[in-house]
Amino acid sequence: MRVFKFGGASVKDADGVKNLVKVLQETGHEDTFLVISAMGKTTNAMEEVVNAYFKDKTVVSVALQAVEEFHQEILNGLFPTTGHAVFSAIKELFEEVRGFLAWNKSPKYSFVYDQVVCYGELISTSIVSAYLNEAGINNNWLDIRNFIKTDNNYRDAGIDWEKTQERVSKGLDKGKLYVSQGFIGSDENNFTTTLGREGSDYTAAILAYCLNAHSVTIWKDVPGVLNADPRYFQESQLLNKISYREAIELAFYGASVIHPKTLQPLQRKEIPLLVKSFLNPKDPGTTVGKGESIDPKVPCFIVKKNQVLMKLSSLDFSFIVEDSISDLFKLLHDYKMKVDMIQNSAISFSVCVDNKFGRLEELLDHLKGKFKVVHHEGVSLYTIRHFDAQSIDSLQNGKEVLLEQRGKETVQIVVK
Repeated sequence: MRVFKFGGASVKDADGVKNLVKVLQETGHEDTFLVISAMGKTTNAMEEVVNAYFKDKTVVSVALQAVEEFHQEILNGLFPTTGHAVFSAIKELFEEVRGFLAWNKSPKYSFVYDQVVCYGELISTSIVSAYLNEAGINNNWLDIRNFIKTDNNYRDAGIDWEKTQERVSKGLDKGKLYVSQGFIGSDENNFTTTLGREGSDYTAAILAYCLNAHSVTIWKDVPGVLNADPRYFQESQLLNKISYREAIELAFYGASVIHPKTLQPLQRKEIPLLVKSFLNPKDPGTTVGKGESIDPKVPCFIVKKNQVLMKLSSLDFSFIVEDSISDLFKLLHDYKMKVDMIQNSAISFSVCVDNKFGRLEELLDHLKGKFKVVHHEGVSLYTIRHFDAQSIDSLQNGKEVLLEQRGKETVQIVVK
């Protein structure tokens, strides 16, 4: 069985859904599992619904109505009549969201987030499945929450591999075409959980691992894995082949094409990962697998924007040693800061973090009781794999460098 993952950009409108059908017609669709994300920027829009629920409930209805109208437009572009059963099915899903927001009693943001945002995937897959049937491609729609079981760490759930493997093995038949959601699962109480932003890639890898899949293909709006994100760098180049290890390195440093957790289950069973363009499905794209590190071997540029650089030094000029470093990492963990870069000397410790859970002020208040703290918000962290002098110069030119760190294969630079 193959696993195909289509992201939000591939199904952002009616034409995108129609193109997905063309991709399947060109590549074949038997014995295939489709993992499909929310349409376009729906996840962002559903996040706004959650934010409105906690900040100003009077605008929840307006925020949700905008999401419903977006999907209504896609439905109108796909189906000849509003009498098609999918129209009432989608309406019912939106009513479920409204019902949850009306009766929910939980004050926990992350719990509410997962119960609401998941509907982006449920709606997109319902539309795609119905349109595939309309186009003569019979398929089986699945609620992935019945198969992928997790803990209850909402917004960043951990997989229960034993239960997930058991359910996938017993519940899926090879030879069929399945359509299901990325990004979501469920805990032992059957509440919805999410796997972290961009978690649909991870879903594809989980299923591939449990199914012993032949391959995983991630369909993107770029030709494959590039050595630089064209949104931020003027020149980019297609990487024909990269090893699992190299891809994990790139993902760890923040390459946006591949989710950081996606590669680990694939590597364990040596399942090839293909990254291809849904605009040109016959092009070879990039193959991630066992073997050669990177082809061609060129500098690879990665940028993480809106980071926070904190420079800590001891108040009494005492050494920052193992005990204090251990305490620092515990605090970073407790306040859910993702660490992207560290550097320390005898009396100082610098760390570049992603404040994705918005708890920076709490952390700073805690740290200031023990350390002298200087922090910079809104900085950019650049990473270059396989760097050379020219690639470093191109990044530093005209920028204020706050921190730099070099290794044998990788250089990281924090700039304003």
